[in-house]
Amino acid sequence: MTRGPSAFSAGIPDDLPVLVDAARGDSAARGDSLVPGARGDSMAPGARGDSIVPSARGTETLRGIAGSPGVAIGTAVVIGAPKAEHPRRRIRSAEIDTELERFQSAVERAQDELRDMAKRVESHHRAEASILEAYLLMLGDEALADAVKRQVSEERRCAEWAVAAACEAIAGRFAALDDPYLRERSHDVTFVGERLLRAFSVPPPPDPPPSDAEPLSTRNLAALQSPLPATLGAALPRFSGPTILIAQDLSPADTAAMVDEPVVGFVTEVGTRTSHTSIMARALEIPAVVGVSDVLQRISTGDLVAIDGLRGTVVVRPGPAELAEARARAERHVALAKELSEARHRAAQTKDGVKVSLRANVELPAEAILARDQGADGIGLYRTEFLYIDRTSPPSEEQQFEIFRAVVEALRPKPVTLRTFDIGGDKFVSTFQVPPEMNPMLGLRAVRLALSRPDVFLEHLRAMVRASAYGDVRIMIPMVAGLGELRQVRALLHRAQEQVRARGQACADEIPLGVMIEVPAAAIMVDHFAREAAFLSLGTNDLIQYALAVDRTSRSLAYLASPFDPSILRLIAKVIQAGRDFSRPVSICGAMASDPLAALLLLGLGIRDFSMEAAAIPEIKETLRRITVTEAESVAAEALACATAEEAECCVAAAFAPDLYDLLTGERDTK
Repeated sequence: MTRGPSAFSAGIPDDLPVLVDAARGDSAARGDSLVPGARGDSMAPGARGDSIVPSARGTETLRGIAGSPGVAIGTAVVIGAPKAEHPRRRIRSAEIDTELERFQSAVERAQDELRDMAKRVESHHRAEASILEAYLLMLGDEALADAVKRQVSEERRCAEWAVAAACEAIAGRFAALDDPYLRERSHDVTFVGERLLRAFSVPPPPDPPPSDAEPLSTRNLAALQSPLPATLGAALPRFSGPTILIAQDLSPADTAAMVDEPVVGFVTEVGTRTSHTSIMARALEIPAVVGVSDVLQRISTGDLVAIDGLRGTVVVRPGPAELAEARARAERHVALAKELSEARHRAAQTKDGVKVSLRANVELPAEAILARDQGADGIGLYRTEFLYIDRTSPPSEEQQFEIFRAVVEALRPKPVTLRTFDIGGDKFVSTFQVPPEMNPMLGLRAVRLALSRPDVFLEHLRAMVRASAYGDVRIMIPMVAGLGELRQVRALLHRAQEQVRARGQACADEIPLGVMIEVPAAAIMVDHFAREAAFLSLGTNDLIQYALAVDRTSRSLAYLASPFDPSILRLIAKVIQAGRDFSRPVSICGAMASDPLAALLLLGLGIRDFSMEAAAIPEIKETLRRITVTEAESVAAEALACATAEEAECCVAAAFAPDLYDLLTGERDTK
């Protein structure tokens, strides 16, 4: 029997809408304006679309995006981070070699600074140090070096001007993309340019001490082909007392610098939850709110600030009531975070003992370490397309192999699912000369693009095949729409295996080949795919976009792109049933997996394999421990019978929100 409105409202907290939003951590991105109410004990709606809501007490509450969970109170220190000045001087032919040498020296000095930063962090946070280690190597990325060399050699620009021009061009291409993750990489490129420009004016030490660093590991070598890194954009000041850092943006190196400083949180004007700065802040457990409009104009150094990285709010000059609420909320969150951290390596299972696999979605080799430390059961999605970003030629087989091997070795003996490159569409890649299209999201992309370039695709597959000798490797094909595509890829995979063996190189005897179900056509024909694919993985982000005809990057239409839409739930149920009928594993690697309420709905529909952002794994483990499979199945059946997304979401929230109150609000009751 479907729950009606009266049943839904009975016994449910007044702030249930907040709980639902908190589960996603994206209220700002969806256009919801939720700010602390006047009483300080509930959430009240603000004006839709407003980023600043004045309170009755004269304080200001700024809205942003929840970048890293936690609540912090401190004195604001505003970092303007002005762009580094650089000369714009034309050079003669005789000066080219000198300018290139100056560029290389600047790279080395910037790397030395980042290496020192990594050593500082390493004693406190091993996983975070590995990320900085990757950034250190990526600072010398060959794509950037080639672009600078062209500027110096062909445009006759001095080294500083060449760095600025090259980074501006690369960052501009990233910034124009629709994909949120790739768009964030524009900030990484900007940080690289800023660090290099500042390094030109720093004289090298007269007698540098000998390096006692360990030899470069395979994992670190792999990072060379990752997206360009963020590095320290400007020197951070010394702080005294609890400090909230306010900046236009912060690099991961800036964030890591807070380890030995009394910085208890930060607020930035740009950034999203997928930016490296947010990822780093979550790893370091520093509360952060990002994407706050005009924050540098609204907050001054010396202001008292309370930030809420769970709700994405910043209270400037809070009064006694707001401070008391923030302190109590911080205490409750710390208690919950401690409990989740201590339990992150426990087995993932439901209240009635049903085992569930929780794996991680990974973009960079260094993130594999974070996934392992968060208790991941492996990697359910490794995005390989970032190897091809902004290159004039594809990465070599050897370069790809080193990266894949590094990831596989980091997780061994746990499985690693490598997704073949999903490029084209909104992912700019200069490697492939793809002609302009009216609608690139429906054009030559992903598996279609791969099959149009079998020479490049074979190299890609051979690198994966070789990596299979070092651990449990599975290969997954994105954006499959027809069975013919699966068959063509399988034929190429067999050829790649034969070529690897003919060279005398090691590889696994069998490599499971699966497909992502993210195109409605594949979901409709899933019974045929289940007969031939080794496994099925639901990519709900694109499935929602294509099934509902909603651009998932559109803020104005985000309310329509609901994972609780009955049409989406029915497609998911159809895929799960096909998996049962043909004894094929079915996993999910979309954003639904990291949403506590949606995860329980998926559990009830029959999903037992989830893949998500690594930081979400402890929370989803705890979510599953509180609910039995029977309870989840009963609610899923009701949700499937609903007529609208709102009804389905209310059905799930009514059943589970009371039991998940602390997880949805980020607070543990300390009483």
